[in-house]
Amino acid sequence: QVQLKESGGGLVQAGSSLRLSCAASGRTFSRYVGWFRQAPGKEREFVGAINWIGRTDYADSVKGRFAISRDNAKNTLYLQMNSLQPEDTAVYYCAAATGRITATPPTYGVDSWGKGTLVTVSS
Repeated sequence: QVQLKESGGGLVQAGSSLRLSCAASGRTFSRYVGWFRQAPGKEREFVGAINWIGRTDYADSVKGRFAISRDNAKNTLYLQMNSLQPEDTAVYYCAAATGRITATPPTYGVDSWGKGTLVTVSS
């Protein structure tokens, strides 16, 4: 199973940008990787995913503001977040799967999860 470690979270003001990274280790970089988030008191939700050839899929709430990319040579996944808003405050989790990642709980098609990184957006 692949191990995932997120980094790049922090406290930013509304309107700012932030880039999260997720380093994968332990085995070949998964065909499907993506990001989820969980706000306090809410369920984990799908943010976006990317497959091995770079095709992306996003939640409507982040479409046009967030961008996912991957560097297969570095086994690293990225989440560029622009125009951040207080409602984007959450713990952001990296996810990996051999099959397609979906927005459908409880498993979302995910095989491996990172431990998360906290993003706090102040108004």
